[in-house]
Amino acid sequence: VQLQAFGGGLVQAGDSLRLSCAASGFSVNTYVMGWFRQAPGKEREFVAAIKWSGQTTYRDSVKGRFTISRDSAKNILYLQMNSLTPEDTAVYYCAGRQSIVVSTAPNLWHVWGQGTLVTVSS
Repeated sequence: VQLQAFGGGLVQAGDSLRLSCAASGFSVNTYVMGWFRQAPGKEREFVAAIKWSGQTTYRDSVKGRFTISRDSAKNILYLQMNSLTPEDTAVYYCAGRQSIVVSTAPNLWHVWGQGTLVTVSS
């Protein structure tokens, strides 16, 4: 069971970026899948999640700007990020949770990717 996130980089404020997370050993359809982020000196925080049903959940600060989705055939989770701001700068982690319920608490997620750095310059 493994997740590998990629797609981070350095962008300017207002730009878009798409993160990807490749899953192996399990299906992204059978887990609750999500994205978290951790900025320097801050705790890891919930960003978005998608349930097996396709229902999505977002933190308030990214609603309308970020979109979580998955490609079942490729077994990949995505996070499309638009209108990025410097406040979005962080290491982004994908995660999987063996449950039908979304949790915003990092310690309740079971599988983690290695993280990919997103830096947004002003």
